[in-house]
Amino acid sequence: MKNTSKEYDAIIATCRELFVKKMKDYGSAWRILRLPSLTDQIFIKAQRIRSLQENEVRKVDEDESSEFIGIINYSIMALIQLELGVAEQPDLDTARATEYYDAKVKSTKALMEDKNHDYGEAWRDMRVSSLTDLILQKILRVKQIEDNKGKTIVSEGIDANYQDMINYAIFALILIQSKS
Repeated sequence: MKNTSKEYDAIIATCRELFVKKMKDYGSAWRILRLPSLTDQIFIKAQRIRSLQENEVRKVDEDESSEFIGIINYSIMALIQLELGVAEQPDLDTARATEYYDAKVKSTKALMEDKNHDYGEAWRDMRVSSLTDLILQKILRVKQIEDNKGKTIVSEGIDANYQDMINYAIFALILIQSKS
């Protein structure tokens, strides 16, 4: 588990660095996105990963890793939007957005550690393609919850699904890196 924690932190450091750079380039323009728009962005990334995994020919020279990073960052943005609500205009500077980012990562990592303890790191024996499918399943669940106006009867909420997507994407990146 110690190794997982370090690997997790290394992946997050890469994702966070990209988030900060994009905040400096674009500001917090993402703050105007409604949750379904963020969910659709995550869906596009996951679909692209699945396409890359299934198709032998690639017309754009990018690999799965950059798409998994996108899933992580968009999911963190969605968690921030859940907390703050949608803004009419960009309203966060880089420092404040990064504070929110770090808080969401902290709670998501704690969830991973709890689940990892209970599941015994079963993900290490999974295929990256299975993690991709689980992310797609979580996206479809979120879309259904969004269509239900956020109401669930017995299911966990949208936030837990975004957190699971983050953790599955990180697991996928750890597995990809371990093979290279």
